[in-house]
Order: sequence, then structure tokens, then C-alpha cells
Amino acid sequence: MSDRYARQSILPEVGAEGQARLGAATAVVVGAGGLGCAVLQYLTAAGVGRLLIVDHDRVEESNLHRQPLYRMSDLGRPKVHAARAALRQSNPAVRIDTLEERLSPANAASLVAADVVIDAADSFAVTYVLSDACRRAHTPLVSASVLGLSGYVGVFCGDAPSYRAVFPEMPRAAGSCAEAGVLGTAVGVMGTLQAHLALAVLLKWQPTPLGRLISVDFRTLHQGGFSFTGAREPAGTALAFIAATEVSVADIVIDLRSLAEVPVSPFPSAVRMGVEALEKARMSFPAEPRIVLCCRTGLRAWRAARALQSQGYANVALIAMGE
Repeated sequence: MSDRYARQSILPEVGAEGQARLGAATAVVVGAGGLGCAVLQYLTAAGVGRLLIVDHDRVEESNLHRQPLYRMSDLGRPKVHAARAALRQSNPAVRIDTLEERLSPANAASLVAADVVIDAADSFAVTYVLSDACRRAHTPLVSASVLGLSGYVGVFCGDAPSYRAVFPEMPRAAGSCAEAGVLGTAVGVMGTLQAHLALAVLLKWQPTPLGRLISVDFRTLHQGGFSFTGAREPAGTALAFIAATEVSVADIVIDLRSLAEVPVSPFPSAVRMGVEALEKARMSFPAEPRIVLCCRTGLRAWRAARALQSQGYANVALIAMGE
């Protein structure tokens, strides 16, 4: 066995068999930002055989305080390519594949055929899409989120309940790193914890990390968490995200973004309406067509869908268009 892994393979929890298991494993990492940088570095260092990095962003200077894989020379480069170059310098034995695309309902099912999926995108819509796909594929999902000085990480799906079972509803509103700020060390700690839990899944440790959630307040240094192994999947038809390409001419599309956000909707026949107006109004749409609700992050679309469902409209779908 290579000296590279000597210090971890000597652990009884790893051993030669565990190291071989890591070397044969495939991990999909969705998001190569703050969380993803920590995840990728530690999974590469641990000798996970194949990593697939999925991200559509490019490196910006504002990323550098919390994304230490990247350098000033990487500014403007796609993150997946910059990350791959840096990781290959760290451990050339690991196969690193890249997909420079946004994770979406259109490609999620084809990407989760892996030993573990790590959700490092820090997007509610991506988390629900990944959870749905991982639940169908029976693939463990390690999902984390950090905002400001607090964060959480949980291990869903596989033999554990899905993200929807623990969080059946999206929040009405959520901040972003650009608005609320984020400390680089907080993201690094949570991303490292994601990597640790992913390794625990791959090494099949007992007790299993599946069905566990850990929360950390980095301001007070308080750590919490709970087991959700007994959580039940939501009853009825779940609110589903779809890809923009899945919209048909028969759909009624409501674009919830303002004209200031998007002066021209990509859906020519879309009704433009804010979520607050839709929640207050009594809508009069035909009963048969599907109603597709579109916004940037998915949060307003979720709120609008719940408002329409309360009025008897059952056939609704959501689109998160992203930045």
C-alpha cells in the first residue's frame, strides 16, 4: 500500500480493506464553492477513486476568502477546471471528472448513480432535486448549508429518510452569502465535516451516519443535532422542480421575478406576477393545464405553489432559474 495513505489505513476503522473500498468508490460533489473546496480536498487526499465535480460557476475574487483551492491566476476560469487542476497536483492517482453545468432536474438522475453524493451547492432547490433523485436511486446524500456564522450537515437517503422527510417545507425567505455574509472558516469546517461523513458512509462505519444531522453555531461554539431515522416521508404528491426545457405550450407559466430582475421572461407567454400578489389574489385559471411557477431560487415558487394548492390547483410544478 502507498505511503500516502499509511496514517489513515493504520486506523482499525479503515485498514487495508477500507482503503481499497475508498479507492473503488465514486463520489459526486455538486458545488465547487466554499463547501465543495473542503470536500474535494479531503476526499482527494483520502484516496477516493473517482470524483465527479458538478458546477457551472467561474472563479471570482470574492470567492477566494473561503475557497482555498483557487488562486488569483484562476479568476474567470470555470471552477470545475480550476479545481481539477489543483486536485491533480495533490493526488494524481484519483480520477477527477468534471461537468460544467448547473445541477437541474434534467440531469440529476444521471448523476446520482454513485456510492455517495455530496450536496455542496448551498441551494434549497438543488437540495430538493438531489434528495428526490438520490431517494429514487437509493444513494446516500450528504448535504450541508452555511450562512453567516451557523450551519448544518446531514446524511439523507440511502437507507435513511430523505431531505423532504426532515424538511417538508422550504422557508418563506432565505439570505445568501452575498447578502448575509459568511466566514471562510465556518464554511471550511462544515465542508470538512461533509467529507468526514462521506468517508464514514463509504467505509460503512457502524453506527452509521445515515439519518443524522449536526448543527453548529460558530459564534457561540454551540453544537447540536438529532437523529431523524424515524422521520416519515411526506404524504401525497410532492412539489417537484422541473427543468425549463420541460415546459410545454400547454402549461400556464407564472414568472414570479420582477421586471427589474428579468426584463424579458424566457417564457414568452408567461404571466408576470409577484408572489405576494399571487398569495393575496383569488386566481381563476383553467383546471386542466399544469401551472408552472418560476423564480430565481425556488423559494417564491414554493410559496406560490402552496397558495395555489390552497385554492384547489393540484397540478403545479416549480422552476428555479438560478442566478
